Amino acid sequence: MSGFPFLKYHGTELFVESVSLDKISQEFGSPCYVYSRAALTNAYREMDAAFSERNHLICYAVKANSSLAILDLFTRLGSGFDIVSEGELRRVLKVGGDPQKIVFSGVGKSSDEMRAALLANILCFNVESEAELILLNQVAKEMDKIAPVSMRVNPDVDAKTHPYISTGLKENKFGVPFNEAEKLYFSGENLTNIRMTGLDFHIGSQLTELAPFSEACEKVLVLLDRLEDKNLKIEHLDFGGGLGIRYSEENPPSIQNYIAALCEDLGDRAQRILVEPGRSLVGNAGLLLTRVEYLKHTSHRDFAIVDAAMNDLIRPALYDAYHEILPITMNGRDTKNYQIVGPVCETGDFLGHNRSLALSQGDLLAVMSAGAYGMSMSSNYNSRPRVAEVMVDGDSIHLIRERESIEQLFSNERVLP
Repeated sequence: MSGFPFLKYHGTELFVESVSLDKISQEFGSPCYVYSRAALTNAYREMDAAFSERNHLICYAVKANSSLAILDLFTRLGSGFDIVSEGELRRVLKVGGDPQKIVFSGVGKSSDEMRAALLANILCFNVESEAELILLNQVAKEMDKIAPVSMRVNPDVDAKTHPYISTGLKENKFGVPFNEAEKLYFSGENLTNIRMTGLDFHIGSQLTELAPFSEACEKVLVLLDRLEDKNLKIEHLDFGGGLGIRYSEENPPSIQNYIAALCEDLGDRAQRILVEPGRSLVGNAGLLLTRVEYLKHTSHRDFAIVDAAMNDLIRPALYDAYHEILPITMNGRDTKNYQIVGPVCETGDFLGHNRSLALSQGDLLAVMSAGAYGMSMSSNYNSRPRVAEVMVDGDSIHLIRERESIEQLFSNERVLP
């Protein structure tokens, strides 16, 4: 079941931990995102333990799923955070996240976002261009602050992932070109309110092979050695995130093998190690619960029209991504080949193509591996309220986000006088 470790059938009913998904639907309706606290906790602890005695900091990538309940859980576990906006900063601070465990990534940080992060006293800015470095120095000078900086370098390595989530090629917008990085590090000596503290790279998301990661790591470590040979002290190395999960037939490295390869590449270097996992911590800890509204049979295709749509889970429409789809109740009827589609007025509104399922109107389905980039990328397209989120903890169910009301959709809007 797509690597979801706390999901299984009891008889004919599908359960998350000790709770029936049918019970969740009855109590909270559908569509609805459902997460397993145990799955989230175990994924974090597995990565933390894989580092053994090496000095490290896990910075969860908030963009993968920014639910306050998930951020709070990771804070309790000791996690740091990788943020890409002031909104994500405010979310982390809201749950008591330690600012000295926050790194600020992203190519387009505004001066206001820089000020907010400097006021919060975050650990580091992952700077992605010379223009950003100059602006950050100016903002820090105006505030009488020193901005800690890690330069994100672009190693020009093919991550062998979807082009929309590849970030480490020279044609991508991310990072400082590799052949310009050394010059920029030493330009920091002339910027009075910048302190160079780290070296960073991130080549993409949903990585399923270690070879591209190791290739990028090797290039970045050569740069590190050159910097240190010229007496520039680098306190930490940030190796980004991107470790993939199993959606269907993928066979990504295990967390243990990924961290072991990273540590082997580093050898006996003394720098603190930072990683920025997102999908690998939350992806297979969540699912989207949806109900079949109608079955539509045509001479060409059979459609199951469900109450979840592309605005709830955009990954299939955006990336042509595959998510396993399971029935909540095994009914033993004959299967048909269904197109699982939503009610949004777009042909691209689908959750799955060519799925062999035995369905009746009103049946519940679980769209798997939806814990990452599901709720965080959802929208109100077609004026559809965003769905509820619940967290399962053993035999308990916690509502962690209420379903939006239609009135909330336009509560901030105004008509002309």
